[in-house]
Amino acid sequence: MASIPDVVLLSKFAVGAIIMRGAGCTINDIWDRDFDKHVARTKCRPLASGVLTVPQALAFLSVQLSAGLAVLVTFNTNSIILGFMSMPLVVVYPLMKRFTYWPQLVLGLTFNWGALIGYTAVMGEISLFHTLPLYVAGVYWTLIYDTLYGYQDRKDDVAIGVKSTSLFFGDNPQGPLSIISLGLLGGLLATGINSGLTAPYYVGVGGMWLHVLWQIWTADLDDKENLWRRFNSNKYSGGLLALAIAAGHF
Repeated sequence: MASIPDVVLLSKFAVGAIIMRGAGCTINDIWDRDFDKHVARTKCRPLASGVLTVPQALAFLSVQLSAGLAVLVTFNTNSIILGFMSMPLVVVYPLMKRFTYWPQLVLGLTFNWGALIGYTAVMGEISLFHTLPLYVAGVYWTLIYDTLYGYQDRKDDVAIGVKSTSLFFGDNPQGPLSIISLGLLGGLLATGINSGLTAPYYVGVGGMWLHVLWQIWTADLDDKENLWRRFNSNKYSGGLLALAIAAGHF
């Protein structure tokens, strides 16, 4: 049965997502400041370029985290617990490129944590039956788009000695990423089945999946502008998925 979303709750999620995404970027820039100055795409970032100091960045981070906490504590207890459980991932993600070729996987685990919190904030209880397939689908999606995005930095990454799935998959990532996209599709289909969504949801999911495949197979790994456009086009993938979820309630 369709119902009108809680506008206040949606607004809090939007604000909280913006704040915590910003906090994650600040943490990333603090950890990577010495690497960033040697990468063409990131050398102009405030810390890498010397415009800001680390103490200034930490002060700004404290403001961001305080604002995020102010939003989080307005949710129910289980949501607050889940929110705090995400912090280790937020902190350690930037370090992963030093140790593993799969930092994008850790990024996916971090970025998509909201899928677990959202259901809990609405229903008051944690249900992995309803949330885990969506979370897993989000992890696969992030792994795909951030791998393609990372091809911009391959030469610099090799020079400074950091790792990524872009380096791991080499010059022919289309096959592996297409296989990973099946995990994305499977997670979204399971989400619809477990949540009892209707046919329009599956039509939208199919369109979203095809758009992701388009990104994979049309990406020019040596053209930074092409890679950026593919990365930026995920706003359309996300829009398709949001519309699919909404339509699936009718």
